[in-house]
Amino acid sequence: MNISNILQDLKYNGLREKFKEIYGSDETVLEYQKQRYVDAVTKFGKYFPHREDVRIFSASGRTEIGGNHTDHQHGCVLAAAVNLDTIAVAAFHDEKIIRVRSEGYEPFSVKLDNLAVTSEDVGTAAIIRGIAAKFNEIGVNIGGFDLYCTSDVLSGSGISSSAAFETLIGTIIDSYYNKNNAGAIEIAKIGQFAENIYFGKNSGLMDQTVSSVGGLVFIDFFDTENPKVESFTFDFEEYGYCICITDTKSSHDDLTADYSAIRNEMESVAKYFGKPHLRLVSEAAFYNNIPEIRQNCSDRAIIRAAHFFEENTRAKHEASALKDGNIELFLELVRKSGHSSATLLQNQYSCSNPENQAITLAIMTSRKLLEDRSAVRVHGGGFAGTIQAFVPLELADAYTTEMNRIFGENACKKMRIRPVGGVEITKEEE
Repeated sequence: MNISNILQDLKYNGLREKFKEIYGSDETVLEYQKQRYVDAVTKFGKYFPHREDVRIFSASGRTEIGGNHTDHQHGCVLAAAVNLDTIAVAAFHDEKIIRVRSEGYEPFSVKLDNLAVTSEDVGTAAIIRGIAAKFNEIGVNIGGFDLYCTSDVLSGSGISSSAAFETLIGTIIDSYYNKNNAGAIEIAKIGQFAENIYFGKNSGLMDQTVSSVGGLVFIDFFDTENPKVESFTFDFEEYGYCICITDTKSSHDDLTADYSAIRNEMESVAKYFGKPHLRLVSEAAFYNNIPEIRQNCSDRAIIRAAHFFEENTRAKHEASALKDGNIELFLELVRKSGHSSATLLQNQYSCSNPENQAITLAIMTSRKLLEDRSAVRVHGGGFAGTIQAFVPLELADAYTTEMNRIFGENACKKMRIRPVGGVEITKEEE
């Protein structure tokens, strides 16, 4: 669509219904998003003045609700897409190159004539090359595109900016060069492939799946090639609660070794039983064999494995509680999840930097403010980044004010569950 036509559509609220679907009906939010998109299209025109026809895409961040570090062991998770997203304006061409302008970062490009892993790629360039390589492997011929993107999903904040970006790039390529044939789950797998192989982070598949599928989802990763994804609805506000995510302003960027250690240690326990991951290990056999396991694995590995068994079952019960409308049971399960992450999984701070315990500080503060009326837990990968709280609506304003006082302006945000995942939003759905 022509840039001038898109700007005209935005000016006269031509994309209003799509915005309401993604961002909700709050007029202040809708006006903010309208201006955000106007700015994005305008900046694209500034950076790529020779391009006239563009398309617009969006992919969400995610909030993990249950199943902390279970996905990489083929376990179960409960998670939701949220109304913080990464948006992109793209113009397609046949020049075999992807040029990227991302708000707040230096411009870069990825040539598509060689899609092998290369040490020359840094950060998102490696992600893009990996996604392009995987699409090429399944027979998709990518010509290239010029891209401007901007994000509300802060890097290192625990809402998974990387998965949002991976989903965004996968959705763009699938939409234009593959006629949307891959679908949400395959796009998630492609994003994980790029992150694992090209970026070098040994992550699971949860973040990409939630960002790509959208909504509130329960995912069983027993068969990672064909994960079982169940979408359902639950309005926390109808039950008197909202989801608050507080960014402690401590970054995940240098914590790859901490994340990898969790997976490696869990898998060392599985290896004792001759299995590749813990989902294939009997919980009863695990507890019965702890003396022997200690001869082969560290104590921390055993403790983290115990977290997996508890958390995997708990994620299923959390989903069932929400489907049954049992908010009190759900909150109790979330409290137990938070306790397990702190004491068994041990991902509230990095052992390499014990002086920095922003996550623990945020949880302590939250519990003092909310007492027993809420449920609070580490959010996502942990060690730094964010916490999650289910806050009674009547306490939400006081809670966000106090968390912002401690962790900085706009540190605490009320989240809305977003019903769609990676999506093109240039034109209204028919």
